[in-house]
Amino acid sequence: MNKNIKRIVKKKNKSKIICLTAYSKNIALEVDKFADITLVGDSLGSVLYNYNSTRSVTLQEMINHSKSVRLAVKKSLMVVDMPYNTYNTNNSALKNAKKIIKETKCDAVKLEGGKKIIKQIKHLIKNKINVMGHLGLLPQTTKGKFKSKGKTIKEKKQLLNDALMLQKCGVFAIVLECVKSATTKQITETLKIPTIGIGSSVYCDGQVLVTDDLIGLNETKIKFVKKFVNIKKYLNLGLRKFASDVRLKKYPKKKHSY
Repeated sequence: MNKNIKRIVKKKNKSKIICLTAYSKNIALEVDKFADITLVGDSLGSVLYNYNSTRSVTLQEMINHSKSVRLAVKKSLMVVDMPYNTYNTNNSALKNAKKIIKETKCDAVKLEGGKKIIKQIKHLIKNKINVMGHLGLLPQTTKGKFKSKGKTIKEKKQLLNDALMLQKCGVFAIVLECVKSATTKQITETLKIPTIGIGSSVYCDGQVLVTDDLIGLNETKIKFVKKFVNIKKYLNLGLRKFASDVRLKKYPKKKHSY
């Protein structure tokens, strides 16, 4: 366990963990100033490429974007999502995780699921790969309309058992996506490792959002997303001024020319 991961784990019950996504150097440069964890999420599939689901995201796409992000991340822990179908077996999980880490120099990888992929997670950790877990709504494998998890007694029990199983394996933190508040509270209080929430209430040890969503660059109607700033407003101001200056021959001036 590297020092950055130890620092994240020690925040449990002490201070909230900030996790933000980044898919490029320029965004990562700003995210790194505020985040404890910078996540290169497979959400880039819908945000950047307009894919219908994260299932279409390829390993090479994740690596390419992660290499760009790595150029800017200096302070925070860098975690990369392993895309759909890249950890179906122990061998494929290890091969692809090693490829991601070697080519991107990231600190850890994130996998979606509990009991169904526990063998793969054990195999990765046994081979000294740092792993972040992900429970609740699993975009890579959920079919149909996305729904919150942890409503029924059966779901609560399964989520808690999966969380304890992941903790026992050695994951350093678990993302809880769209998990009911009461279930989130129980899981967070039971675990010794941090939980990072997305649509899973204030009871988590930290929160993650897609940066493009919270700055208003990506328009979405997802319930858990709050737009903290409308970056499009400022983007439009700059672009409008550029277009106007060019048409009025105010740009480029002599100082902008060779």
